[in-house]
Amino acid sequence: MTRPLPVRARVVPRVRLNQGAEIPMLGLGVFQSPAGAATRDAIAWAFDAGYRHVDTAAMYGNEADVGAAVRSSGLPREELFVTTKLWHTDHGFDSAQAAARRSLERLGLSYIDLYLIHWPRAKAPADRLDSWRALEKLQREGVCRSIGVSNYTVRHLEELEAHAGVVPAVDQVEFHPFVYNPDLLAYCERHGIRLEAWAPLTRGRHFDHPTVQAVARAHGRTPAQVLLRWGLEHGVIEIPKSVHRERILENARVFDFALDASEVASLDALRGGPRVGLWDPTDIP
Repeated sequence: MTRPLPVRARVVPRVRLNQGAEIPMLGLGVFQSPAGAATRDAIAWAFDAGYRHVDTAAMYGNEADVGAAVRSSGLPREELFVTTKLWHTDHGFDSAQAAARRSLERLGLSYIDLYLIHWPRAKAPADRLDSWRALEKLQREGVCRSIGVSNYTVRHLEELEAHAGVVPAVDQVEFHPFVYNPDLLAYCERHGIRLEAWAPLTRGRHFDHPTVQAVARAHGRTPAQVLLRWGLEHGVIEIPKSVHRERILENARVFDFALDASEVASLDALRGGPRVGLWDPTDIP
């Protein structure tokens, strides 16, 4: 396990990625956030609460709203961190480059902070390797400052390691106590890849689990805050999704308390539960 983050109230720490950029450890996910005012308002509330990191994707259909919220925020662009992703139907050297530029155009920004291959799903493994070559080129050209992957298992990362010139900065995966993969976390730590969690709150499906409830009561916190803090204790970047102001504020209050080793271990022991995602990346050849 990585060393726990220091407890600092009202501060979102940043960590340096292996490609040089600093990424906030807490971000706002906008998966399934409807295009339009709902997404823009959620991002504005998040910025007011101290977030400086927004995670979108071409598939989400709201890149334009993310860009509009960033531009209208009044915050310096260099303080903000924007992630978007290549959908699996755009795999390939030329198509990946074109898709990234379309994302950048929809965002209306001068660069993407982090560009991820959304899924290893492709017609053939060679296609995703060609996509990675495209991402390396886009990084050299300044279209994106950092590049990484999403939903990659150790097997997919090993395949990439054998062919890539650049080590991914991030692997974004479903990661919470019920889908806890210590082997993947250890692999990423050995190779300087930062693990990032989507659905860290299990989409609310496990808030009533007795272990989660007990830890929450011990700290006077909510189950959501406990799940987020658990990920932070493992050194994982957390990107909870919400369009509700009170929940966005609640999710930001995770840097003024810590879990002890026994509490972390009790949550670790929940691994093996069901995924909330529709696809299981271990099934992707």
